[in-house]
Amino acid sequence: MLVTSKSPKLDLHGEPTSMVGVLVNQFIYDNYLIKNKTLIIIHGKSTNILTKEVHKVLKKNPYVKEYKLNNWNLGETLVEIKEKDR
Repeated sequence: MLVTSKSPKLDLHGEPTSMVGVLVNQFIYDNYLIKNKTLIIIHGKSTNILTKEVHKVLKKNPYVKEYKLNNWNLGETLVEIKEKDR
């Protein structure tokens, strides 16, 4: 999974947990359509409430190939999405 400073990012700071599913799924779908492969979701690391919700959503999303916490910044999750079918 190659992450660069140009990788698309979704910042969820201040968002209610009830909106996480909608925001994350739309972000992934939009990037799937334009064939971006690696994404960054910023959720923060204070209480882990957003982290758990983000990972719950990612686990169920059909476009997600793999996801993991960023070892260098535990407030981010790195997401690899599947390649778009032709």
